[in-house]
Amino acid sequence: MQSIYIAGAGAGSGKSVVVLGFMELLSSINRRVGFFRPIVSGSVQDDDLTNLIRARYDLPFPVEQLYGCTAEMASELVAGGHYDELLKLILNKYMLLDEKCDIVLCAGTDYDGLVPSLEFDFNADLANNFGCAIVVVVKGFGRNPESALHAVHIAHESMLDRRVDLLATVINGVNPEFVDLVQRRARAVFPDTEMLYVLPENEALARPTIGEIGQALSAEGLCGDADALNQVVGSYLIAAMEVPDFLNYVEDGCLIITPGDRSDIILASLAADVSASFPRVAGLLLTGGLRPADNVQRLLDGLRRNKVAILSTQADTFRTALAVNRVESTILPGDDRKIAAALGVFERHVEIKDLQQRVALHQSVRMTPLMFEYQLIHRAKAQRKRIVLPEGHDERILRAAEILTLRGVADLTLLGDPDKIQRRAGELGLKLDGVDIIDPQTSPTRKRYADIYFELRKHKGISEQMAFDALEDVSYFGTLMVHNGDADGMVSGAVHTTQHTIRPAFETIKTRPGTRLVSSVFFMCLADRVLVYGDCAVNPNPSSEELADIAITSAGTAAAFGIEPRVAMLSYSTGQSGKGEDVERVREAVRIARARRPDLKLEGPIQYDAAVDASVARSKMPDSEVAGHATVFIFPDLNTGNNTYKAVQRSAGAVAIGPVLQGLNKPVNDLSRGCTVTDIVNTVTITAIQAQVSEQASEQASEQASEQAGEQATAQAST
Repeated sequence: MQSIYIAGAGAGSGKSVVVLGFMELLSSINRRVGFFRPIVSGSVQDDDLTNLIRARYDLPFPVEQLYGCTAEMASELVAGGHYDELLKLILNKYMLLDEKCDIVLCAGTDYDGLVPSLEFDFNADLANNFGCAIVVVVKGFGRNPESALHAVHIAHESMLDRRVDLLATVINGVNPEFVDLVQRRARAVFPDTEMLYVLPENEALARPTIGEIGQALSAEGLCGDADALNQVVGSYLIAAMEVPDFLNYVEDGCLIITPGDRSDIILASLAADVSASFPRVAGLLLTGGLRPADNVQRLLDGLRRNKVAILSTQADTFRTALAVNRVESTILPGDDRKIAAALGVFERHVEIKDLQQRVALHQSVRMTPLMFEYQLIHRAKAQRKRIVLPEGHDERILRAAEILTLRGVADLTLLGDPDKIQRRAGELGLKLDGVDIIDPQTSPTRKRYADIYFELRKHKGISEQMAFDALEDVSYFGTLMVHNGDADGMVSGAVHTTQHTIRPAFETIKTRPGTRLVSSVFFMCLADRVLVYGDCAVNPNPSSEELADIAITSAGTAAAFGIEPRVAMLSYSTGQSGKGEDVERVREAVRIARARRPDLKLEGPIQYDAAVDASVARSKMPDSEVAGHATVFIFPDLNTGNNTYKAVQRSAGAVAIGPVLQGLNKPVNDLSRGCTVTDIVNTVTITAIQAQVSEQASEQASEQASEQAGEQATAQAST
């Protein structure tokens, strides 16, 4: 299996975006992916790219194993005529890592350690010695199409001289207006067998954040949380004049540079940021090592919420401004917005499937969490669905909406007051391009939905006015959108209770044919596999019939998400060893499930250890094809299931995605009120895939009905 080396063809190629895109791809389809930097500037602990990859992909290797040597050492060896020794030093460290991995992704040098004219050849030599296929990243920033393609020719000639194994070429940062032109000209010049991709320049990636500037200047943070540090800096303003004149120059997303004793500028900047009549301020950078007056600092410390970061540096204002101007945009760990933007650009403009085939990676037998997440994202993107999020005013929903939009996972509709939602998004520095916002109270479709709801529920005694009043509620409005086909699925619960979220679905969407009840599953993402737990959220004490239904439905959910269903019906005894009402209930559920679905791999009653541990299974159920290898776990009651999933989540460090509701005609999913932004992103993605599966099932049922009708018509005609 061939590892991959990503090398920039010159300084400023922006290869971090390409490294991140490849790492996302490789980590999703390999169990053991390593990351290696041949040369780092300073120490590896301070290398932004290494820290980003380690944090996002939770690499299990010590940081010292992820790099070859420092730029200072490399320069000394080259200057002393010891080039081959440098290659051997780096190769030895690479091989130590390679032995522990299925594949290694190498990120080449940054053109700040060796002689720039020699670095590309140096990267080519390393790729050859490592046995890696090489991906060349050519700078497109600020270049016209002719200049960009000329740079590609030069890079290819150098690679031919070095006889490297070229996997792909990426022209990064091309003016969006020139992308199609560059692509057409490249196809006309380069052979069809050569993989060449053109990535457009992205505004969110081109500009540094407050955190990046603070890190580059070793500035001290005086005020502002992580979200404040992730604000993008569009421009910077040196504030040396009086406040009335200074305010005339404030621009949206600007970084204000001012001496630390200018309390008037500090307070005016904060006031301008919260004012609806002034542009948004990205942050404040205080110079000269001066601190705000004590009472001003006390005022800042007492702010309930301050999204404007305030940093302090020892340098004077002039030197600080020069240093800020030299800061290049990068991607820091925890900057979810930039990570999402980078992956969105990469995935939109790179032919992922073709690239996977070219790399010729062997698929892992197990479904790892990264594989699971990767497949979720790409399945959702392949056939985008519209998901409605009723809780449009919640900050977590807004942040998740931006990430989902940047990744192109789904089309979104937020419910709530459009002015308030847009204002809140602006305060958070979020962009919700392409997201629809609907106010149920004023929407022209409210009356139409109310009429539909009245017809569905009039047998329960509701009036037309009661139906109209109900549609003021965002949960009912969102559910009727799904019922009416104006949305494909709904995700709620960040603010509302589970009952508030799912009751409208029970009343209107109802269960799909062949399903007796609505149940739920959690996807439990462990270190090396993904398991399905059901039911841990909906049905307190299911009967045997209901347990059988939960098992069959959960197996279908697992299969729909790429997990081979091997179902364990759990109890406190295994096989025929135990007796009692609870065991008999599970035993009867197994009989019913097998009768309904004899094709399913299903075992029970079985204890958890026998279901998950092969060594225990060999002693308790040696002839079972499920024992020791179960992927779907059906708990006998809600008490057992809910406690078990939480115990595994907290004790084993597992990521629990859910609850995912199953059995409805159309997907509606509930969030925990303590959910994170990541939880929301995952749940929306799963809901979009459920909508795809539901649509496919409806189409198949329609085709079968048409075929049956045709057969009946033919039979009648013949008689």
